[in-house]
Amino acid sequence: MTTIEKSVDVRVPVTTAYNQWTQFESFPGFMEGVEKIDQLDATRTHWRTKIGGVVREFDAEITEQVPDERIAWRSVDGPDQAGVVTFHRIDDITTRVHLQMDYDPETLTEKAGTLLGIVEGRIKGDLDRFKEFIENRGDETGAWRGEVPRAPQAGETASPGSRGESLR
Repeated sequence: MTTIEKSVDVRVPVTTAYNQWTQFESFPGFMEGVEKIDQLDATRTHWRTKIGGVVREFDAEITEQVPDERIAWRSVDGPDQAGVVTFHRIDDITTRVHLQMDYDPETLTEKAGTLLGIVEGRIKGDLDRFKEFIENRGDETGAWRGEVPRAPQAGETASPGSRGESLR
């Protein structure tokens, strides 16, 4: 597994940055190689990507979502990946968006791209384009303020009341 961490400071309030990030169908507007994302239900999305001429389709699920704080996900099928994006209030008009992604490069081309820093550069570029997208708009294209509670991990037990509403 390879881990990449990148951050970008955007000149919008934390709620605006978070709200825009919940609009997954807008990702092709700033994420290189993402052709389309369909929201299947409250926690599942279907992705179509084209990177280096290779088209991939896969489903991902949101594993945790806390408004104005974090959105975590993992792939359900296709490429093995998981990640979390967090939102940090710097001041009233600046938010740090921090992305951590774990993925397992499958093909020789993907492994080479990882070693050469191409994937890391693409993620940094996506965050920079998100910054430009949201700062130029000044407001979000939509929002979802619901929560998806983190499921207990192996060896943990759920605390009473920790399972909340997770429908959009």
